[in-house]
Amino acid sequence: MTLATLGCGVRIRVRETVTVRRSAVRPSPIFLGILATTVAGGVLATLYPLPAVIDRHPVTTLGIVLLVLGGWALSLTLHEFGHAIVAYRGGDTEVAAKGYLTMDIRRYTDPVLSLVLPLVLLAIGGIPLPGGAVWINHWALRSRGVAAAVSLAGPLSNLVIGILLTVTIAFIPTMPAGLLLGLSLLALLQIVAFVLNILPVPGLDGYGALEPYLSPQAREIGMKARPWAPLALFALLIAFEPVRAVFFGVSDLLFEAAGGQPDAAYIGLYILQFWR
Repeated sequence: MTLATLGCGVRIRVRETVTVRRSAVRPSPIFLGILATTVAGGVLATLYPLPAVIDRHPVTTLGIVLLVLGGWALSLTLHEFGHAIVAYRGGDTEVAAKGYLTMDIRRYTDPVLSLVLPLVLLAIGGIPLPGGAVWINHWALRSRGVAAAVSLAGPLSNLVIGILLTVTIAFIPTMPAGLLLGLSLLALLQIVAFVLNILPVPGLDGYGALEPYLSPQAREIGMKARPWAPLALFALLIAFEPVRAVFFGVSDLLFEAAGGQPDAAYIGLYILQFWR
């Protein structure tokens, strides 16, 4: 009788755990709304031929703007979701209670500093700044390898999205011009975001992947540098042309290696910046 009760209790606990895990990961209405907006932008981008697209026809321009900015917001969400799901499976179950597994961009961002500002800088300067953040309980993670994987999951999601977009473009040679330009730019931005985030700079994911293996003294120095190091990097990228040229040169090479079309992407950027 005792064994039967214990067994039943174990089965109940297992079922509860499975239920929690299944229900914790679910797309939020906000995510689905952004997805719908992005798809709508893609549809608008297909409505006119290349000459009208190049001339910045209002409909196709609006479509490309919605496609690129909406797609970037989706990729920001998936970037942070990547961090969260790896942390969740690696031992930090608190991320579920924080809502990080719902793909709700509001959970990862400050409305102005983390969402509006990066989107504005993306539209103005074409630099995809990392805008989101998830708070991970590193003490709950099972190992240093898991901690490194949590950091790498975000930029790798950008890389995967960029490759998937370039593959999609390659497999649809008759893709409408506006959609081709918008998706090419979005793919390039994913590659640029990967290169940026993978840099071993305190405050970025590349450093986060190395941090678990550093000495306590090195981690302390990195902690002190974390608030200003990314700002210094962004200042270099914006103000110093040689640094900017090297950074975007590496990004373009990786983009081309993935099958991307830089010319199409930069025409897409020209259309995105319609006010220039």
